[in-house]
Amino acid sequence: MKPLRLRLLLGITGITGLLSWGASRLWDTLGTLPSVPRYAPYVLAAVAVVLLAVTLSLRSRLKAARERQRDAKRVDPLHAARALVLGQASALVSAVVTGIYAGTGAFLLGQLDNAARRSQAQTALFAVLAGAAVIAVGLWLQHVCRLPDDPDHPGGTAASPR
Repeated sequence: MKPLRLRLLLGITGITGLLSWGASRLWDTLGTLPSVPRYAPYVLAAVAVVLLAVTLSLRSRLKAARERQRDAKRVDPLHAARALVLGQASALVSAVVTGIYAGTGAFLLGQLDNAARRSQAQTALFAVLAGAAVIAVGLWLQHVCRLPDDPDHPGGTAASPR
């Protein structure tokens, strides 16, 4: 499995943001703009908290196993792989969602004199911040699940068969 790069996630967020901004402008010419869901920041923040809990748990268990502590719990490789896939999928989806809310929020910045649009812009801002947290924690989870370098394998890691 190839690791996700921050550049890729920022590119997805940027492209999605531009498309969302353009779609918001187009949709507004039709008379109405769909509102930003009020619970979007809360859902994204909950995903970030769950990923953070998984990351901290795996990190402490892997550290204890590396230090060969007597009471260390063994980490099931399948559990670590599932956590890694969850982190990467969450980061990818969050990059798209963050771009959507960033584009919509950027469009709404031009209409802050309207109280309803100002409220939607604030919600979009909080959604972007929570989405960025999901991306950051997903990348950290990926870093925690990385296999150590294999000294027997010349020039590579144990996780990169070619």
